[in-house]
Amino acid sequence: MTDAEDRKPQSDEARSAFRAPAGSSVTQVTQMIPVVPAADGESSTTSEFAVPEGLTARRTGTAESETTSEFAVPNGLDVAPQPAVEPEGSAFSPPRTYSARQAPPAFTPAGGIPAINLPKDVPWQDRMRTMLRMPVTERPAPEPVQKAEEEGPAVPRVLDLTLRIGELLLAGGEGAEDVEAAMFAVCRSYGLDRCEPNVTFTLLSISHQPSLVDDPVTASRTVRRRGTDYTRLAAVFRLVDDLSDPEAHISLEEAYRRLAEIRRNRHPYPGWALTAAAGLLAGTASVLVGGDLIVFVAAALGAMLGDRLAWLCAGRGLPEFYQFTVAAMPPAALGVALTVAHVDVKASAVITGGLFALLPGRALVAGVQDGLTGFYITASARLLEVMYFFVGIVTGVLLVLYFGVKLGAALDPDAALAMSRRPVLQIVAAMLLSLTFAVLLQQERSTVLLVTLNGGVAWSVYGAMHDVGNISPVASTAVAAGLVGLFGQLLSRYRFASALPYTTAAIGPLLPGSATYFGLLSIAQNNVDKGLVSLAKAVSLAMAIAIGVNLGSEISRLFLRVPGAASAAGRRAAKRTRGF
Repeated sequence: MTDAEDRKPQSDEARSAFRAPAGSSVTQVTQMIPVVPAADGESSTTSEFAVPEGLTARRTGTAESETTSEFAVPNGLDVAPQPAVEPEGSAFSPPRTYSARQAPPAFTPAGGIPAINLPKDVPWQDRMRTMLRMPVTERPAPEPVQKAEEEGPAVPRVLDLTLRIGELLLAGGEGAEDVEAAMFAVCRSYGLDRCEPNVTFTLLSISHQPSLVDDPVTASRTVRRRGTDYTRLAAVFRLVDDLSDPEAHISLEEAYRRLAEIRRNRHPYPGWALTAAAGLLAGTASVLVGGDLIVFVAAALGAMLGDRLAWLCAGRGLPEFYQFTVAAMPPAALGVALTVAHVDVKASAVITGGLFALLPGRALVAGVQDGLTGFYITASARLLEVMYFFVGIVTGVLLVLYFGVKLGAALDPDAALAMSRRPVLQIVAAMLLSLTFAVLLQQERSTVLLVTLNGGVAWSVYGAMHDVGNISPVASTAVAAGLVGLFGQLLSRYRFASALPYTTAAIGPLLPGSATYFGLLSIAQNNVDKGLVSLAKAVSLAMAIAIGVNLGSEISRLFLRVPGAASAAGRRAAKRTRGF
């Protein structure tokens, strides 16, 4: 049998294998694919994928079949048409299925959000503080950008400038809310209105989000070194005031240049002047509590020696805790030495005067102010710093008093009851104390006279209420500190500057130096209960000073025009009931 004959039945079997079964329906097409016979009259060999005889196939317009996806819908399957894709919109645009017939309470009131008036004749602190205390959605529209370049502000550089300004303010002792207000003012002056500053005790951060669909840009800066220089603080406030002025056109380069000059500025007073001011402060404080000329000289010498020792420890890199401990020892040692030498002086006045120059009244006021304004983390850190400073002072004084008692020094804890009343001399001493305190704080010379008068007013009010009216010393201190805060806020609004230079030095005469000393003396004499009571009185006086200063500042805003006050009258503030 030939090869062709052998292949013929196999070809017939192959065809029958692919032949459509009987009764099956095949879709008819316009053109059939014929089977081409071979040249010798027999059919040619076909592939296993060849179309069998009698099976029709659809021919496409091209030679190749159309390729489809695995997810293509089969023929004859009906699928509901897909809805049109919604255009991307704002996060506040209503959804497609939103119906106003059964709508929930509207986000915006029917009358619209009240317009916030931000007049230009009020300090930028009030305007920015008003905006920071408002929800983000209720802040007014940004003002026309005055400092932006043609291509828009450089966001990273603006944020860096903002953080550097905030660092100087926070390191100078400014409150957290005022630092946030300054940072917000700088960003807003360059057109970055959607900014959120955040201030803690050691970390500054700010975030800017151009819109709800854009990625935010966040930057942070750590405050590692702190210093007391109110001249530098006032210069930073002037820079922020100029940046916030819509009529001024200060570029980023000019702002950086001015900021660099502020950082390089020398202190207005040399080191020897600061040491002399510390001694004069201790001497006037000793006169304030009943000391005479010998006490004045002894307290001044002790304070100057302690100041020099503290400078030495600072140069060696020792922490501030040990600096306060070392600085508190020389005044206490001189008081004990005068008592051991049987010199007829009030040793308690010598030690009390030396404590006045060390008590951290500035940090205490700033800590309480942060707590009252809602910055609890920063307030806790500041108060913890105050506690460490106070413990350092206690350690230094207690060491000296302990050895003094062992040496037989006749120190009387009840000597404070025999304090003489010399109103004129005490008022002069209080004013001089405020003046020297202002020098220690490195204030500008133009503010020294005003803060001196403010300190004299504070002591006059305290003496009138406590000595003449026999009112509690805590209440008298709170009222006097409230007047200090009120006058300081008025002066700061008049000068468009910070209120710290006008309040911190003025509270110097009110610091609880005598209560602190007598509490420590009682503990050194093993009278712990009496000592703790006296120390609790000192803490109460310190808190009264801090709360009074902050309350005076807030009271000033009740009577002075504050932007947004009229429009915000209809919106209630946050309220808690029974701690919930």
